[in-house]
Amino acid sequence: MLGFLVPTERKFFPMFEASTANLVKMSAVLIELVHSDSPERRKALTKQIEDLEHEGDKITHETLNELSSTFITPFDREDIHSLTSVLDDIADFIHGASKRMDLYKLDVFTPEIIKLSELIDKSVSEVHVAVKGLGSLKNKREEVKGALVKIKNLEKNADDVFDLAIAHLFENEKDPIRLIKLKEILHILETATDKCEDVADVIKGILIKYA
Repeated sequence: MLGFLVPTERKFFPMFEASTANLVKMSAVLIELVHSDSPERRKALTKQIEDLEHEGDKITHETLNELSSTFITPFDREDIHSLTSVLDDIADFIHGASKRMDLYKLDVFTPEIIKLSELIDKSVSEVHVAVKGLGSLKNKREEVKGALVKIKNLEKNADDVFDLAIAHLFENEKDPIRLIKLKEILHILETATDKCEDVADVIKGILIKYA
């Protein structure tokens, strides 16, 4: 059981928590970004997300370096690598969405973009809960399982929002360039929720192995 690990093995858990805490910060900034009416403020928020993404990269590299030099790990090396990588993917997609909003000079955010951003924010909050629970799985198993269910439901909600948004775009958007821009941003945002579900899948596998 994870609750009986020797201290040297537990160094991975603070790294996982640091990664998910960073994602929570990124998603909060994204929410502020899509609700901002100020071009200057949006530019500053985009830079803030970029800085947080770089911080996430540092945590990822540190975790993978530790993995390569640690003989005994808290759970399978493949699971540690997968979890680390997919957490990094979430950060990449949040950053990618904000970067394209800036590059494409998007000044009006559709309700669907706002909704997907909110779903990302809720999803990474549950990811944070689930990952924190890994360090105390003996006492937190049900809490972790509950968070995984919420992540799955949020991803399904995001799929529905994305599908309706694309249908709405092709039906109502007359500017083909704007259509392409919005479609790409919507896809990146929806993919971020897919990556949250990937985290849930990795953690579900860990729960099964350490039942």
